[in-house]
Amino acid sequence: VQLVESGGGLVQPGGSLRLSCAASGFTFSSYWMYWVRQAPGKGLEWVSRISSRGGITYYADFVKGRFTISRDNAKNTLYLQMNSLKPEDTALYSCARGDSREYDYWGQGTQVTVSS
Repeated sequence: VQLVESGGGLVQPGGSLRLSCAASGFTFSSYWMYWVRQAPGKGLEWVSRISSRGGITYYADFVKGRFTISRDNAKNTLYLQMNSLKPEDTALYSCARGDSREYDYWGQGTQVTVSS
């Protein structure tokens, strides 16, 4: 299983970023996929998840209405569009493979820093 995230960076409050996650080593289209994050000094927290075919999505309350998860099974790629970013969104963002309730493998992550 290999999950490689990209797209992070430094952005001002109110700005946008689009994260990508390239998956390999497993049948991507058979798994739910997650975005999780870890802020400095805090534990891993779930951000969003999407069903294997992309028809069902869930979001944590703190990102609802601002972030959009999507996937392209033909490209084995997961996305997270992040709008209206806040300083408290600063974290290392990772994608993870799982089922409808939990995830098992996750990648090394991409850093997102929201600061003026």
